[in-house]
Amino acid sequence: MVKFFVIGAGKMGGAISGGLVAKKVFAIDEVAAFDVNPKAAADFMNRTGCAAFSSLEDAATALAEAQTVLLAVKPQVLGSVMEMFSGSGAPSLARKLVISIVAGVPIARLSALSDRIVRVMPNTPALVGAGAAAFAPGAGATAEDIALVGRILSAVGMARQMKESDLDAVTALSGSGPAYVFAFIQALADGGVAEGLSREAAQALAVQTVLGSAEMVARSGEHPAVLKDAVTSPGGTTVRALEVLEDRGFAGAVIQAVRAAAQRSRELGGAK
Repeated sequence: MVKFFVIGAGKMGGAISGGLVAKKVFAIDEVAAFDVNPKAAADFMNRTGCAAFSSLEDAATALAEAQTVLLAVKPQVLGSVMEMFSGSGAPSLARKLVISIVAGVPIARLSALSDRIVRVMPNTPALVGAGAAAFAPGAGATAEDIALVGRILSAVGMARQMKESDLDAVTALSGSGPAYVFAFIQALADGGVAEGLSREAAQALAVQTVLGSAEMVARSGEHPAVLKDAVTSPGGTTVRALEVLEDRGFAGAVIQAVRAAAQRSRELGGAK
């Protein structure tokens, strides 16, 4: 019997479903997906081992069984998806828990589908089980719904409950944040190449440096400034490098990047 149904069988829907099966939150035969694109449906089956359908008629039984639905479509197609599930004779989501990862779309709009809405902002490291997600429950979501969403998101990383009004900032920080980190890794490796390292060695060292540094912050509980100072010897190489970063406005640029992304998220949300 299907318990968890995915509408939109793309990478994120597949990553979350795969994590749920791997962590035994649901069994393989308890997860199914629907996508109008037959290739996306086939890719979902190949990645997860779970059933997937490209015909809503074929998916009807699985969808009727499921009590939890993950809405994982692009914002630009949400309108047509909502029409598909709210028209006369269409399969109804009204009594189901609907978890939405549709970027920028508020709970108020999604409530046309169900009273039990939880809005989520995940990020792409969920694809490797290391995601950072924030979620905001709608007024109709029960305590059991909220606990289940926490378990689902924890299967592919960390999860934190927040207010919906915080989700634009979350989008800017952790939603878009992987791109900032990738850009930093690339720049760090480029610096190594400029100093004569091979591209392969420079990238491997840059990746492990970022990974290890993040792990130190996570495990130690220390403020990043304390850990930074522990690396920075008086008159040494690190302080010289930090002087350049400060002179070029590194911290200010990152802060302004996050704020610009948050503003854009608010603009996109208002346009929906």
